[in-house]
Amino acid sequence: MEFLENINWSALMTSAGIIILKLIGIIIVFLIVKAVGNKVIKKMFDRIQQRDNISPGRSLTLQSLSLNVFSYVLIFIFVVMVFQVFEYDATALLAGAGVIGLAIGFGAQGLVSDVVTGFFLLLEKQIDVGDYVTVAGFDGIVEQVGLRTTQIRGFDGTLHYVPNREITNVSNHSRGNMRALVDIGISYDDNIDKAIAILQSVCDQIAAEDENIVDGPNVLGVQALGSSDVVIRVLAKTENMQQWAVERKLRKAMKEAFDANGIEIPFPHQVYIEKKSE
Repeated sequence: MEFLENINWSALMTSAGIIILKLIGIIIVFLIVKAVGNKVIKKMFDRIQQRDNISPGRSLTLQSLSLNVFSYVLIFIFVVMVFQVFEYDATALLAGAGVIGLAIGFGAQGLVSDVVTGFFLLLEKQIDVGDYVTVAGFDGIVEQVGLRTTQIRGFDGTLHYVPNREITNVSNHSRGNMRALVDIGISYDDNIDKAIAILQSVCDQIAAEDENIVDGPNVLGVQALGSSDVVIRVLAKTENMQQWAVERKLRKAMKEAFDANGIEIPFPHQVYIEKKSE
């Protein structure tokens, strides 16, 4: 009781109030600076995209990275200011951060490898946000490229977080035109030249209707002689990410054209033989 009576409660409450007010002020300033900084970075990249003709994917990639770096720096400054409120030597904190960084360099080599790989992915423009890629065994659309991980959205909706150190090979399917390839079979009894002429007529009609087709489609000829069909191949070049839609349209039109001209598309048949007992 004597110990409690000797405490200067007035001074203690005053000091606590000052600390709380400082913390509230720091938090408010942190939130304001973060909001303003994010807005400035986004506007800056919008202007750079319009002025320097940078692709939207590249702009989003660099914007995402800049926002991440800005957030890390802002959080570090926030922590330093909080320590100063409690009259903790910020120099010691910086020295501690240096020791931690050294420990990361020796003990967390995977993290360092992630950062280095991520840096070169961005520097060499291997992938951009919005690209269709195959990396580390995953196919999908790039949603974010960071210094540590790359986020890829699979076509089934799954979001894959791939550590950058695991990206040893990159297949970017979004650079240039893509190929639409369709193989269709006819029976051995049908006239091949007639079938090719019908297919080319269908291809010419679709080429005139679909603006996503860059070149073709063209009938290349007989691709293979199957066990029950003669396979004819059709090839076209399309705008990026439109190859699947063009292939579906070609298959539908070819099937309808063959039906209209009496050309059979072979399919498996089953024959049942029943033995009757004498």
